[in-house]
Amino acid sequence: MAAVDVIVDNLVTLRRAPAARHYLHWILLLITIVGYFVKLAWGWTLLLLTPFLLLSNSSFGRSVSFLIQRMLSLVVATAIWYACTSTFFYIEGVTGLCFESRTMGAINEEFTSIKDCKQAGFHWHGYDISGHSFILAYASLFIMEETEPMASLKTVYLSALPRMILKLLYVALHLMLVIWVWMFICTSVYFHDPSHKLVGTVCGLLGWFLTYRVWYLKPLSPGLPPQHHLKAQEE
Repeated sequence: MAAVDVIVDNLVTLRRAPAARHYLHWILLLITIVGYFVKLAWGWTLLLLTPFLLLSNSSFGRSVSFLIQRMLSLVVATAIWYACTSTFFYIEGVTGLCFESRTMGAINEEFTSIKDCKQAGFHWHGYDISGHSFILAYASLFIMEETEPMASLKTVYLSALPRMILKLLYVALHLMLVIWVWMFICTSVYFHDPSHKLVGTVCGLLGWFLTYRVWYLKPLSPGLPPQHHLKAQEE
């Protein structure tokens, strides 16, 4: 009981804090905005990672061909994102039916596509692989891999402005990573059937593994980030 009393006292103290009462509505609004933010997860990820890759990889003083090669990782990642999300949408279409209500009582056989069904005000039900689970898992791993060179950049000479920009991008990317992981947790707890989330997550993990742990170790590939490249050579 003593432990419970301590918890209650701490909660009462927290409730007395002005921020807990005066800013809760703003916190809820911020969460709602972040929830919409995740719908454009891949666009935001590319928006920050593209300049970070340009600056971080060019800072090692290698050739232009090396920089172009490394930037191809963005093209490959975007191709994986597009292929997977398009496949998810296709699977939902071919496995689904158009129902006149969410209770899935009467089937409307007039509409055979998701677009036509929803435009008519009905509800499409198919095998809906979680695109959110996929993109949040894949984007998080993508950010982790491509920000690895920052540790080595501490010993690389950079002028003040590029170094400051890199630092700001690095911090922003890690804030984004926290958001993606948090939204992944929320998706895992509240949305989709378990199998839909599992398949989406496994697709994200496979996209990362087959590139950064298999293909990018080969000569004909975008290659690993410089820090990874050095580690692979040492091993």
